[in-house]
Amino acid sequence: QVQLSESGGGLVQAGGSLRLSCAASGFFSINAMGWYRQAPGKQRELVARITSGGTGSSTNYADSVKGRFTISRDNGKNTVYLQMNSLKPEDTAVYYCNVDGVNFRFVRLLDYWGQGTQVTVSS
Repeated sequence: QVQLSESGGGLVQAGGSLRLSCAASGFFSINAMGWYRQAPGKQRELVARITSGGTGSSTNYADSVKGRFTISRDNGKNTVYLQMNSLKPEDTAVYYCNVDGVNFRFVRLLDYWGQGTQVTVSS
């Protein structure tokens, strides 16, 4: 059974930092892991995503977080991290972990979501 376990959200003042973690279990293989966020009244949006290619990983970021957020991945632990620095009030949202992988029944799970973790940045 696949499962995503997220942690690291919380309340922080503007300019502060938080680190989110998402541990995936039950996957035979993982192609990509990422973080999305959804603020009240807004659509869910990509924050950062990291893939595993044959020659190494590649990352992409939303323009709004470039230079402040860093996504990384520990393949041995099937865990993805999101280091968030210089946080702004507009970063306040529920952050969701997302995985594109294959389970042990060899079924492709293109968009598997975690439960979400709240990040609140006070001004």
